[in-house]
Amino acid sequence: PMGILSILEEESMFPKATDQTFSEKLTNTHLGKSAPFQKPKPPKPGQQAAHFAIGHYAGVVAYNITGWLEKNKDPLNDTVVDQFKKSQNKLLIEIFADHPGQSGGGEQAKGGRGKKGRGFATVSSAYKEQLNSLMTTLRSTQPHFVRCIIPNEMKQPGMVDAHLVMHQLTCNGVLEGIRICRKGFPNRMVYPDFKMRYQILNPGGIVGVDDPKKCGSLILESTTLDPDMYRIGHTKVFFRAGVLGQMEEFRDERLGKIMSWMAGLGRCFFFRRGFQEVAGAGFGLQVFPGHFGKYLQLRTWPWYKLWQKIKPLLNVSRIEDQIA
Repeated sequence: PMGILSILEEESMFPKATDQTFSEKLTNTHLGKSAPFQKPKPPKPGQQAAHFAIGHYAGVVAYNITGWLEKNKDPLNDTVVDQFKKSQNKLLIEIFADHPGQSGGGEQAKGGRGKKGRGFATVSSAYKEQLNSLMTTLRSTQPHFVRCIIPNEMKQPGMVDAHLVMHQLTCNGVLEGIRICRKGFPNRMVYPDFKMRYQILNPGGIVGVDDPKKCGSLILESTTLDPDMYRIGHTKVFFRAGVLGQMEEFRDERLGKIMSWMAGLGRCFFFRRGFQEVAGAGFGLQVFPGHFGKYLQLRTWPWYKLWQKIKPLLNVSRIEDQIA
């Protein structure tokens, strides 16, 4: 069905159209057919009656359409427009640069966009054109938005009104975005990074596997994670909220076991080395007394004494033979 602005623009084209006919057309088109379009609540004492209500993201807003048709036509004398264009005020010239005026100039007049006839442009059509232009610009760029949150209404430093901040976060859609994100797969990681960080969980299972995606699948299958808690993509692996924390716990647990194992190996090595040193020292103490006793017996042996006396003569005889 036609939107509210389109119906407003269409009604503005009919001379006999009134606010009542506009309201009836809106009701017949949207009431009961479009969920956001609602019947307004009865007005409170002193308030004007609303013709319809719209369920916006931040809440339901009631609208009174009295005077909408006349305001939408926005009648402006072309002579006045021409005078504004000739003004010395640069702001006025910029505001009415696109208005055709009597001369028929302006970008909109040349393109014929949004015109239902020469010099007739509704506010709704101008708004739709500006919105389309804005959306075209946004689609052709990579915009980054900064949401400004007012901490308190007194403009005082160091004061945070929690209720006001939460209300702004709710109306800005931040909380809803977080809720939707948590229901999906908010955390993601490319496969090379995932393999580098979590290959410790299944080092033997990925030996000889060069494909990072396959390695990621093998690593995840080796854990106790529910398969519904993650998704395998083409270039990334996606996790539900909190799953990466579990992966970090698995990794820390495995690192703890490895460190304990390495510490045990180190203690075993030093214990064996110390035992060998002590055992070697004990063996020397056992061997030395027996050898020393035999040496004492050898010194008292007559033949050993004789050999000690003739040993220098043997050396002299060997040297003379070498000289000869």
